[in-house]
Formats: sequence, C-alpha cells, structure tokens
Amino acid sequence: MKRFAFRLNLTSDQCLAYYQGAARNVVARCADGQNVQFPASLLRPFMSPTGIHGDFVLTCDDAHRGARLERLSS
Repeated sequence: MKRFAFRLNLTSDQCLAYYQGAARNVVARCADGQNVQFPASLLRPFMSPTGIHGDFVLTCDDAHRGARLERLSS
C-alpha cells in the first residue's frame, strides 16, 4: 500500500468546482514534498460550508488504484 499525507485548506469557493464536477482531479503537495493527484470525488464527504480544512492521508495500492481518503483526527 502507498500512503500520501498532506494538508488541505480549501475555501468553500474553491470547493465549488470540485463539487460541481468542473474539476475532476485534485493535486496536493505531500509533507515530503512530492505531489499527489486523486479524483476530486473523494473530497465530497469532507466538504463543509467553510470548505475543506485538515490533515489527510490518501492510500492506494502499489498500482495507484483503489484510492481512499481519510481525515486525520487532531
């Protein structure tokens, strides 16, 4: 399994494109400096009226399939 850790701080306006489907993918910079791209649909459970804020971990298999996104508790 591959694991990518990053922080998101998106305003509600920034989330709108993802929610409406206008943006299909998200690119985030991981804590170790690498970029990771994943389907924007994975963000939907985390959207709130103020946007999306917090530390997240994206996991997937070694072929980068079966992506799962979870928010880390603070």
